[in-house]
Amino acid sequence: MGEQPIFSARAHVFQIDPATKRNWLPASKHAVTVSFFYDANRSVYRIISVGGTKAIINSTITPNMTFTKTSQKFGQWADSRANTVYGLGFATEQQLQQFSDQFKEVKEAARLAREKSQEKFELTNPALNIAAPQLSQDLSEDRHSPPLLTVNGPEDKLFRSKSADMEQMTSEKERIKKMLSEGSICEINLEAELFTLQDSNAKLVAALHEANTGVEEWKKQLAEYQEETGRLRDQVAELEAQSGRPGPSESETRDELTQTLEELEALLKAKDEEIHNLQSKNSDIHDLEKEREEAVQRLQDLETRNAELEQRVERAEQTLASSLEERDRAESEVQRVIDVLDVKIYDLNDLRQSLAKLIDK
Repeated sequence: MGEQPIFSARAHVFQIDPATKRNWLPASKHAVTVSFFYDANRSVYRIISVGGTKAIINSTITPNMTFTKTSQKFGQWADSRANTVYGLGFATEQQLQQFSDQFKEVKEAARLAREKSQEKFELTNPALNIAAPQLSQDLSEDRHSPPLLTVNGPEDKLFRSKSADMEQMTSEKERIKKMLSEGSICEINLEAELFTLQDSNAKLVAALHEANTGVEEWKKQLAEYQEETGRLRDQVAELEAQSGRPGPSESETRDELTQTLEELEALLKAKDEEIHNLQSKNSDIHDLEKEREEAVQRLQDLETRNAELEQRVERAEQTLASSLEERDRAESEVQRVIDVLDVKIYDLNDLRQSLAKLIDK
């Protein structure tokens, strides 16, 4: 029995840029189907998406994977086997939540399948279970074995001081690296939002262009209707001027003209409302453009911050290297003092033996 699909959704697929590890590269021109598959023969779960004749996602799910929602409609996960990060952009928040829930369920199923496979392997290989306690005991003895040498006095304080400095420098370096990583993630999320804004902006610009074309046509029709209205009004005025009191036929003609004028005025009002709606859409496009510019500015600020963090990491590494050199020099000095003390102790023992011999005599 082959692989069976268990869940499917449609989304825009992205992959991280392998060169920069920061920018998103679109893997599909439009939304494609992304499906979870289960292989019963190998007890393996995979996420697969095909664009045309090419597989743009082929990711085997492991218990260590995590799907992260980075915005309201965007999520991502890292695949160490494929050496990449996949990103999915959904049309709604509900679709993103459904995919995230399914990912968690499949991840838990993959964990249970791995544990079951390990239990089966251990049952078929009892020698591993026999060797495991001995290995654990050896590791425990090594972990609790006492140190070979303990130095008391000023040298011991010097070692503890240097060790504390080293731990502080290492923790500072890890904290800066964490900040740098968080800044890169924020930059990736902003780029994804910027790509979405640009896509929406392009669609709205196309709709505005089409609407502007329709407005020009409506303006021409409006001018024609206004001209026709003026002509009809002139005819009504001429008929009224020709006869002080209009007859029955003239009255009917006047009613028809009045009705026609009312219809034309209603049509003009409807066209004015449509033009007003199009103008409001145009203001929405300006708002989106402003949001895009703000996103670009925030992206530039993050790049500046990342550069500063990289400089801080470099300075921390230089300081760490200097601390290591100072520690090596201190260790050499302490070793020299220990050697001198050993010689003094040896001479002192010789002197004690000589004094003991003299006392015996």
